[in-house]
Amino acid sequence: MLEQAWHHTSIKETCAALQVDPASGLDEGEAQARLARYGKNVLKEQPRPGFLHRLLDQFKNIIVLLLIGASVVSALLGEWYEAGAIILIVILNALLGLIQEGRAEQALAALKKLAAPEAHLLRGGHLISLSAEEIVPGDVVILEAGNYVPADLRLIETANLQIAEASLTGEAVPVSKSAGEVLPEKVGLGDRKNMAYKSTIVTYGRGKGVIVATGMGTELGQIAEMIQSVDEEQTPLQRRLDQLGRWLAYGSLAICGVVFLVIFGRAASDIAAELSLTSVGAFFGALSHPSLQAALRGAAVDAFLTSVALAVAAVPEGLAAIVTINLALGMREMIARNALIRHLPAVETLGSASAICSDKTGTLTQNEMTAVKLYVPDLMVDVTGKGYQPDGTFHRGGKNLDEKDRPALVGLLRGALLASDARLEAGATANSGGYTIVGDPTEGALVVAAAKAGLIREDLEDDFPRLDELPFDSERKRMSTLYPDPAGEDWGVLYVKGAPDIILERCERFRQEGEIKPLSDGMKEHIENVNRDLARQALRVLAVAERRFDSPPDALDPEEHEADLTFVGLVGMIDPARPEVKPAIERARQAGIKTVMVTGDYPDTAQAIAAQIGLLNGKGSRIMTGAELEEVSDEQLGAMIDDVAVFARVSPKHKVRIVDAFRGR
Repeated sequence: MLEQAWHHTSIKETCAALQVDPASGLDEGEAQARLARYGKNVLKEQPRPGFLHRLLDQFKNIIVLLLIGASVVSALLGEWYEAGAIILIVILNALLGLIQEGRAEQALAALKKLAAPEAHLLRGGHLISLSAEEIVPGDVVILEAGNYVPADLRLIETANLQIAEASLTGEAVPVSKSAGEVLPEKVGLGDRKNMAYKSTIVTYGRGKGVIVATGMGTELGQIAEMIQSVDEEQTPLQRRLDQLGRWLAYGSLAICGVVFLVIFGRAASDIAAELSLTSVGAFFGALSHPSLQAALRGAAVDAFLTSVALAVAAVPEGLAAIVTINLALGMREMIARNALIRHLPAVETLGSASAICSDKTGTLTQNEMTAVKLYVPDLMVDVTGKGYQPDGTFHRGGKNLDEKDRPALVGLLRGALLASDARLEAGATANSGGYTIVGDPTEGALVVAAAKAGLIREDLEDDFPRLDELPFDSERKRMSTLYPDPAGEDWGVLYVKGAPDIILERCERFRQEGEIKPLSDGMKEHIENVNRDLARQALRVLAVAERRFDSPPDALDPEEHEADLTFVGLVGMIDPARPEVKPAIERARQAGIKTVMVTGDYPDTAQAIAAQIGLLNGKGSRIMTGAELEEVSDEQLGAMIDDVAVFARVSPKHKVRIVDAFRGR
């Protein structure tokens, strides 16, 4: 597979390097040849150990080896009952470990089988559907909303294409893509707008791209390879048990040696007395006598058996079983809390953690964009509620507002709802109180905010049938929808939503409590300041405006009809922190565990969430970016790691370096 910075090459150069015609794709013969050359588009895993290997792993413990040795010695001494009991404990311990780890492996295998995505691509000029495993570098893939990106692509066509890359970069908001751009070679992963990466999801628009990497050659594959290349280490409990086993072995040998010498010496003294050998010289002189030799051999055997019995008694037969049973119980508790653990010792590792490196999106936050601020001239309103559940209140300064008494708020929410395509649906999603969003997450936040005010799309569709629209465009940075005016005052109304700076440039008036006023320079500056204040709080801000028509317009034109607008208001959204995170971080801090946020999102957003959840308290509150990480060595990173609370705009490779820095300490 060709290794180069594809985001730094033009579409023409990319297609030439991959020897493909973007209009027709690869022919079947060439595709099969490349499949043989590059292999299937799958992430390779290290081969799973066989049954015998996994069984032997259960005995890689000094305590267990001591138990086996003790059972052998007991059998040689004729203590068959005790030998059988010890070996039974060892076998049950091994079987328990095998069963628990086998169940975890089966659960992981079942999870992997849940997703078997297909790709839509051009082969020999024909559009076909093919298993994602069979696609190869050079294939031309068609992307539509709802598709998983099957491999790493250099985009060659985009039409309002947006891709959710949170699984790769941690950025909560879908990224707008633009095929025509040629980016600098060292641009970060999250800023490569002309690329699409394996396992990310298309949320809006459509596109076409040429596959530049498959399988382990993808960004996701490189992450998998880095993770698999990490050397296995013993857990603290395993190290302590090994240390205890060595102490027991050495101590038992020392004590047994002393006991043997004491018992044998006393027996030899008694034998000498019986034979009237009153001096040491006389004793050694009589060693050649058969009767003395026989007596000493018997004494040595008795002393040896006694010392060996003492050694067997010193081995804690129940320790290995007790440890395994407790780890198995811990694994069961973790499964009940939706944490799947492959190996038993990992349970104890969690209890020995001294640092937690956590992603932001979906882990510390809900991964559900939520409208939390509404602004209409001159009123700023806070919105409560969790996730996509349409329950919440509107308040200002701690006092609840009835949105029905604020027609400007209703106008803002209605315009935001009607200028969106997302829908709120009831669904079995635990995070969202039984609701889910179909469509763009940002638009979903607008739909949910409107629902909190009683504005439901399905209820409005009879009065507001959509007549026409101008879809969102990454260059225009806005979307417009045309509806009839149910009040009958005008023929129709065009609702426009988009980036605040773009919308404000096209506004001539603003609406304030039902009254239309000219948008003066001073008022425009005030609204810009409000937008900046919201942005400083790491909110994603959208503006809503409208334009009324006395008569049906011709076919909608962006330059002609998205002008002479009336400003309605602003909506501030964020992916909010999970309410349970802040107390969990505080409990970890009290237990001496440092928590660090490691995210691909922007520093301002990461800082705002970190402040909400209590990560920026006191010492060790520094925020470090991926660009700064590139400038420091591993040694420097290890020296400063305790001072950093947030790593922002980092790539997956950076995350591995950060974890290695903590492990190195």
